[in-house]
Amino acid sequence: MSQDSQPLLRIEGVSLRFGGIVALDSVSFDVAAGQICGLIGPNGAGKSSLFNCLSRLYAWQAGRIRFRGQPLATLARHRMAALGMGRTFQNLALFSSMTVADNVRLGTHSHQHAGFVRDALRLPGVRRREAEARAQAQSLMALLELTGVAERRVADLPFGTQKRVELARALACRPQLLLLDEPACGLNHEELAGLGDLILSLRDRLGLTVLLVEHHMGLVMRVSDKVVALNFGRKIAEGTPGEVRAHAEVIRAYLGSDMQPQDQDREVAHAGTA
Repeated sequence: MSQDSQPLLRIEGVSLRFGGIVALDSVSFDVAAGQICGLIGPNGAGKSSLFNCLSRLYAWQAGRIRFRGQPLATLARHRMAALGMGRTFQNLALFSSMTVADNVRLGTHSHQHAGFVRDALRLPGVRRREAEARAQAQSLMALLELTGVAERRVADLPFGTQKRVELARALACRPQLLLLDEPACGLNHEELAGLGDLILSLRDRLGLTVLLVEHHMGLVMRVSDKVVALNFGRKIAEGTPGEVRAHAEVIRAYLGSDMQPQDQDREVAHAGTA
């Protein structure tokens, strides 16, 4: 991206309050196209609140958010996927009684505009789009190694596999920006080991931009091009993983004021193998 071009996502002075509680306090940062940006912070730092603002689940009181140059404040929530923003959730939002394939195909609906009459009459254009949706779902299931469980109910699958189903469904809407909300939560050692490779592969193969909220510091530091740190709703650091990891205020927020950067490095290394 050239220096003069606009970032894919721009957050400018965003503040969010719930009564007297400040969830976000004038947060600003950009995410460039093709970038993986890690968003870190202790519990209550404001990470989920910011994600909910980006998803239009929360209405912020001050500041601006622009995605692809368009202001999000006036955009209807149901238009987010069509604009090119996808999201996974920390608590899975899948239809557990449906099959894997059906869950993934649901993600394609955001970019299909058949209309009620054409859909009801099963006109050729509708059938063609359904065939395209099936093909896209099959491709994504192959990419995420879900083909072998495509016709199984989601409820019957291990949690780690369900996380991949939700990721496939988010990708089915063909996002330019993917919001990953704690994708490592609940994964076992083997699943966690492959998650970083998967995120990097999706960015490179699909041309994705990724905003990643994650408590697993080893994962964030490994895959992120840059990291933004929040604490008590404020941005306290922004930079490369190495810069943010060594930032004194980040160390205090996470690990206590007596922890030195080299000690934090050991904590992060341990997190990568824990």
